[in-house]
Amino acid sequence: MSGFDQLHPSLQHHVVNTLGWPALRPLQDAAVEPLVAGEHGMLLAPTAGGKTEAASFPILSRMATEEWTPLSVLYLAPLRALLNNLLPRLELYTSFVGRTAKLWHGDTSQSERARIISDPPDVLLTTPESLEAMLISRRVNQDWLFPNLRTVIIDEVHAFAAADRGWHLVSVLERLTRVAGRDLQRVGLSATVGNPGELLEWFCGSSTGPRRILNPPAEALTEPEVELDFVGTLENAATVIDRLHRGEKRLVFVDSRRRVEELGTALNDKGTAAFVSHGSLGREERHRSEQAFAEAQDCVIVSTSTLELGIDVGDLDRVIQIDAPSTVASFLQRIGRTGRRAGSSRNCLFLTTSDDAFLGALGLVRLWAKGYVEPATAPVLPIHVATQQLMALTLQESDNGLVGATWEDWLGSPSVLGAASDRAAELVPELIASEWLHDDAGLLSPGQKAEKTIGRRNFLELTSVFVADPVVSMRQGRTEIGQLPDYSILAAFESTPPRVLLAGRRWRLVEIDWKRRVAQIEPEGDQARLRFPPSVLPWSFELCQAIAEVLGGGDLAPATLTRRAESRLAEARMEFPGAQPGRTLLLRTDSGLRWYTFAGLRANLELAARLAPLRTQIGQKNNLYITLDDGVGRKEIKAAVASPTPIGELTKLVRNVGTPLKLRRLLPDSIIDEISVARLRDIPAVDWAVGAPIDSHDERR
Repeated sequence: MSGFDQLHPSLQHHVVNTLGWPALRPLQDAAVEPLVAGEHGMLLAPTAGGKTEAASFPILSRMATEEWTPLSVLYLAPLRALLNNLLPRLELYTSFVGRTAKLWHGDTSQSERARIISDPPDVLLTTPESLEAMLISRRVNQDWLFPNLRTVIIDEVHAFAAADRGWHLVSVLERLTRVAGRDLQRVGLSATVGNPGELLEWFCGSSTGPRRILNPPAEALTEPEVELDFVGTLENAATVIDRLHRGEKRLVFVDSRRRVEELGTALNDKGTAAFVSHGSLGREERHRSEQAFAEAQDCVIVSTSTLELGIDVGDLDRVIQIDAPSTVASFLQRIGRTGRRAGSSRNCLFLTTSDDAFLGALGLVRLWAKGYVEPATAPVLPIHVATQQLMALTLQESDNGLVGATWEDWLGSPSVLGAASDRAAELVPELIASEWLHDDAGLLSPGQKAEKTIGRRNFLELTSVFVADPVVSMRQGRTEIGQLPDYSILAAFESTPPRVLLAGRRWRLVEIDWKRRVAQIEPEGDQARLRFPPSVLPWSFELCQAIAEVLGGGDLAPATLTRRAESRLAEARMEFPGAQPGRTLLLRTDSGLRWYTFAGLRANLELAARLAPLRTQIGQKNNLYITLDDGVGRKEIKAAVASPTPIGELTKLVRNVGTPLKLRRLLPDSIIDEISVARLRDIPAVDWAVGAPIDSHDERR
């Protein structure tokens, strides 16, 4: 029996007659039997592979057949924009079986939230942060809203897993399981990942129910067109984008908000219709950009990774990548935005703007050509997340009081946070002594210090685990164009009058109300700047080794290089004589003596700590090398790196890189350092570098 035959008759009718589909796609057909049977599932398919329907059709069939009552299904996604995009589809699909879908996230009005609370929908689209807000809110009766919950669908689950938001997600799911009083069916949707089995086990948490990975053979696709260019600067990249592919719809990915704004503004200056998209834009501005781009033809939208995760912006002709993402998985998501229209093919043009970025793109394309995809792995030692969950539970259970001796039971048995829960439990006496918690005969509640510092706006800070800088709302009249952090605004005062870039345009700061955190801005034609802190994205060991492969002669087929890129690659190979995977390289450069480990920033931090007596230098970008004192040779390096790691020295280096952790003020500095060091260690890569041969073309070494 096919999957289609197992769907509810009403769904069968609408799939054929309303959607006009001749058949289900392979993943959609394969998903019906296990999901209708109540199994947990990991559904894998490329971007636009039909994952939403593969998950929702079987669950809606269960809902109709088993007569579920609202609220029975949660649909979680990492981005508000993605949820906004999905809502019309899920409203349509739920209507096929006479049911409803609603949306709840940070942009949802209070009146709409009140309607959802009083009359819950069958399917609620939301984020983990909004779920947390519901659980701790006095306005939401969890025993009224969640007792009928049956299934949770997690879209883009790999994006959650790779960050602390994933730990937050699985913790909230465990708490919902306890509130609902039943095991919740969990269905994860993901693009290709390197460890689907581990990812499935991770998001299933404490459930013991049957589970299945669903990854049928993908539909035949033409070979993608991937080209690599070296343009040297962002301004040159703007010129190339302006001149190439005119008349086409182009999506350009840039991995920083500052450079998104700079490129968007440069393109508009050249007369190219350019829109921008990133997390600092206001809701109306984001919608305006995405809607205009979806409806236009000859235009460009410049985006951070916000448009990587399946948001529909219409049929694309081109994807252009400025420099390179740090993972193949991210690249696959981005190139998958193209080739959806009949007769078109997937494509991506890399425009690299620096030597380091060029090397990173070479390594990434090499890994992609070899079929490698990174595993999606949750960050280690989430003690701060466990502490956040403890504080959130004191609010969730404020009516009855949280029993301090058993609070960990809310996080599953065993706890989904593992040993991090035990470590957080050990901190409870200290949190009570410092008045973060109040203990009343074994019942825990927020202490006076918590009320004063994180109690503002109904403990909003407790609803998320990602760190956000204080921002000022930038408004033109009553319309919010976006939000900028304080340091961006202070940097604007380096010019007179103060000016900023936002939404791909230049603005003059008219006035700032720091108390209300609101600024008025007006359009301004003169030069402006935008400052955001640099993000540190350590390259993996595999990526760095792939760079060594290319420098050693490895090819990039089926990708191609422009003449400029071929010329730059030839120069790079001359600069790294003898580079090859499996070996390291000691080279004298204009910047001093460098040991090219090709091991990645994480490994280089620890190696640099061991090499500290040799006066090593390492910064945030040294994924490939460590700078050594001039008289150092191979024997000295080998002897130093074979010694134990001085944790104090490693801790100092890790502090320089910085690891943002939510609610770090609740934790002792020693634990902050422990988490940060653990997350920036790559012991297998260090062990490899210690044992790898060191080549040198200087006979004195």
